[in-house]
Amino acid sequence: MPRRPTRRHGSLIARPLTFAPFSRSLAHLHSTHMPKHQMLGSKVPGPPSNNKVVKKILKEKIEQSESSEEEEFGGDVQADFAFFDPKPDDFHGVKILLHSYLDNTEWDLSGFVDLILEQTTVGTVVKIEDDEDNGLFSVVSALNLGRYKDHKCIAELKEFLLKHCLEKSIKGDLRVLLGEQAHNVGLLVSRRVVNLPPQLLPPLYDALCDEISWATEDEPTEELRNSFRFNSYVLVSKIYKHKNADKKNRLSSDSEEAVIYVNPEDEIFHKLSLWSFNFPFHAEQVTAHEVSSNCAYLE
Repeated sequence: MPRRPTRRHGSLIARPLTFAPFSRSLAHLHSTHMPKHQMLGSKVPGPPSNNKVVKKILKEKIEQSESSEEEEFGGDVQADFAFFDPKPDDFHGVKILLHSYLDNTEWDLSGFVDLILEQTTVGTVVKIEDDEDNGLFSVVSALNLGRYKDHKCIAELKEFLLKHCLEKSIKGDLRVLLGEQAHNVGLLVSRRVVNLPPQLLPPLYDALCDEISWATEDEPTEELRNSFRFNSYVLVSKIYKHKNADKKNRLSSDSEEAVIYVNPEDEIFHKLSLWSFNFPFHAEQVTAHEVSSNCAYLE
């Protein structure tokens, strides 16, 4: 099915005017954030060929930090980041980004990656344009938990979340959300490398919101169109929580934060969520902070 062209042209100036509340908040975050990267501009390529759909190319001038690496390398690094539709060749890159999605649990991660790659109308991967290594820097998608309920990976994901939700006041709501209401629930999947330029975040999430909106109009069957009419979203994210965060005098210094969000937008998602719960994350070990995962329910 032919894709609609990206609607954003010209320079990337954050404007908090998107159809979803969390995207408006992300745009506001971007507009008030003082990034270390300077945007040079953007361009939209010509018609795609060989089934390689370039959604948008963002030209970044990445300033080197004041470190020994800069002294060794010197100068600036320029990278052209491009938004692409997911395709089978992205399997290993997406799998690496999602390798700890459910902590160190053994589950059908390969099947999960396949679902993301097969859903080409909604979902984006970020790469560097014309990169011979075809390296992946980010993946974002939204999967209908009801549509894919019979897939092993989705069944295992639901089982994992229910097992790790220890808050009785939330577990009942979670069970209903993952069960009888699943056909209206989107699993918001978002993973990226740590040093992805923050300027990419607002257009990346806006692109996802646009695609979801377009899918409700453009998918070939009513069943598929309805599968993107989400009433709510579930998001699994990673946070760092101070070991003494739950105690009254939990922090030894005012400069220490009780919770550190790995991705800044996750703090916005958390504030917008109707409820959430945390569970320990064992794939990484740190000293001053404990790694946790946070499951948030957004409506």
